[in-house]
Amino acid sequence: MSTKSRACPTPRDQVDRNTYELFDLEPGVPTDAYELATAVTDGFLVPPKVQQVDLRFPREGIDYDSLSEEEQEQWESLDWGDDEDDAGLPDRVNASAINNWLFNSDTVDKVLQHLMEHGHTVDGGDRLAKTIIFARNHEHAKFIEERFNRHYPRYAGHFARVIDHYATYPQSLIDDFSRKDKAPDIAISVDMLDTGIDVPEVANLVFFKPVYSRIKFWQMIGRGTRLCPDLFGPGEDKHDFRVFDFCFNFDFFREQPEGIEPGGNVPLGARLFRARVQLLTNVQTTPDLDPEAALAGALMTQLHGEVAAMNRKNFIVRMQLEAVERFQQRESWERLTPSDVDTLQSKVAGLPSEIETDDIESRLFDLTALKLQLAFAEGDVGTFERLRQRVVEVAALLEEKRTIPAVAAQLAYLASAQESAFWEGVALDDLEDLRLRLRGLVPFLDKKTRKVVYTDFEDDILSVRAGTDHFWPKMTGAEYEKKVQEYLAGHLDHIVIHRLRTNQPLTAADLRSLERTLIEIGEDGDPELLSALLTRHDALSLAHFVRSMVGMDRATANEAFSEFLSNRSLTTPQIRFIEMVIDQLTARGVMEPDALYEAPFNSLHAGGPEALFSDKANVIEGIFKKLDGLHRELKAAG
Repeated sequence: MSTKSRACPTPRDQVDRNTYELFDLEPGVPTDAYELATAVTDGFLVPPKVQQVDLRFPREGIDYDSLSEEEQEQWESLDWGDDEDDAGLPDRVNASAINNWLFNSDTVDKVLQHLMEHGHTVDGGDRLAKTIIFARNHEHAKFIEERFNRHYPRYAGHFARVIDHYATYPQSLIDDFSRKDKAPDIAISVDMLDTGIDVPEVANLVFFKPVYSRIKFWQMIGRGTRLCPDLFGPGEDKHDFRVFDFCFNFDFFREQPEGIEPGGNVPLGARLFRARVQLLTNVQTTPDLDPEAALAGALMTQLHGEVAAMNRKNFIVRMQLEAVERFQQRESWERLTPSDVDTLQSKVAGLPSEIETDDIESRLFDLTALKLQLAFAEGDVGTFERLRQRVVEVAALLEEKRTIPAVAAQLAYLASAQESAFWEGVALDDLEDLRLRLRGLVPFLDKKTRKVVYTDFEDDILSVRAGTDHFWPKMTGAEYEKKVQEYLAGHLDHIVIHRLRTNQPLTAADLRSLERTLIEIGEDGDPELLSALLTRHDALSLAHFVRSMVGMDRATANEAFSEFLSNRSLTTPQIRFIEMVIDQLTARGVMEPDALYEAPFNSLHAGGPEALFSDKANVIEGIFKKLDGLHRELKAAG
């Protein structure tokens, strides 16, 4: 099932509300466009050659008055559905309707003709190279396939195939498309091939739908970037791939480089992964919630399977390879630490996995059920009740589908789930049973859609514009920060970074050298990126920021506090307090004296450091002075 999307270029929501509203709808995925640009520059990937093809109907819509007399007669004979008002036939259809619920033969034909005439070919020019057409929805994809088969009956049924969640064996089609010498050669995709697929032979991408998410757009572009030796013949390697944009996406991202990220830019897969990690953490830390450990085992299996299916050769996965490889080991899931959870939530969640997924309706219900379980585990009564009512509503709607055998088999359960007695004394394993029983049934719920209209009006190609070959977006602050962090982590032996970690004196020349290096990491050497980064981290100086990123060398931190550790009169809690200071400096590099009154230090004595060292006032005073000195040194550094 395809998600609702906006048309090009005048947005208008033409799809009626459906069962998605019962769940927290939000399908979407990460790529890093700047990383892609860098990889192209370094010769690891190939760049796109862009053509922007402007079609009249997708740009302007269709006006009745602009049609020929014969076409107006066709317009008047169409069944426009029950949504039109009493004023009669519509006098125009907005651009948002085109390829959403109104499908025009000539529009699709012109797209296919342009592709076949201008796309990359193989086998000496006799066959179109592997191609992905990004369609708006299932009906659009089917219509594209039908028009192709009409014009190329010799290839009907195998050369161009729809690959979406409606396909009987979508993974089999993807596997066939991934093979160099096997059909289909044109994959008409509805969401399934937008991300995650890795086929080096793909040499043509057709954007026949608008994309408003910057991240998703560049992931889709990434489907064509893989190197492929001898693609066009012996010694003729793949040197670029062609992008045909029929929905003005490049125009949109020129005007709005950051795009529009729906739902906070968190894909459904990432939200499911994070919810499962959070639930697993709850049941691991509170055994009474899961006395048989059955739920914990199921969650570990699901999460480990998803990470295990991440392709280490995928350039997006490679960016977090250390974390991925660690959690591809089953034993890493047995007892998650807070650090593990942070790594999984921030670095692993959302990475493309090759694990098979089922109906999106089922996965949306999974998310609702997981949130229900989390609310139960965390004692969030308000959220639990809101989600409980949503599940009861789903059960009631499913009960109306009693003629479906799979639903009929669960009728008694569905009826009981609507009773208050069902929820009295409910346990976490009961909620898991509910999720498993209902997730396979929710795809049977009705999906009300707009009346589909098919037309045969003559469309026009208004212009064909060559896009910028390297149309990469500007580096964002987040991307720059990531590049800086990667550089610092990978250059701990750099003379200036080493001196900062080991608390050695720095010269003004040292700091200027490091500053130039970090500025050059940014796009076009823009110093504002570094300035904004320091401001965002409330850094007192460049030295303060870098130390906070790389930490302090542990031996150096030990040496700084050795006079206190060597004091044999200290108690065990007092020694632990000093060790915790060293731990914090090693991990974070910087620490203000005020932090000694906060967690984790306040766990050693409720009265604070003075109370803990009540018999050693000179020791705690010395610790304060040492931290204050380290802090002032970093603040004074340029």
